[in-house]
Amino acid sequence: MVVITLQRSKCIGCNYCVELAPNQFQMSKKDGKSVLLHSTDKKGFFTLKSNENEILEASENASKACPVKIISVKLV
Repeated sequence: MVVITLQRSKCIGCNYCVELAPNQFQMSKKDGKSVLLHSTDKKGFFTLKSNENEILEASENASKACPVKIISVKLV
């Protein structure tokens, strides 16, 4: 299972995550920050748990490219 976490409040809107993992991320038209699609919010940390291991590589690339390091990707 792949677990992706986004700390959205610290997002600077650089758009790298959307470019590298468009199936997991999109930019909000309201505030210009990243949104982790199909995630649940718990105190500002948005988490997506997925059994689709094919999203792992793109999500890891997005995590590495994030200049503020607010995306974590784990394989559990």
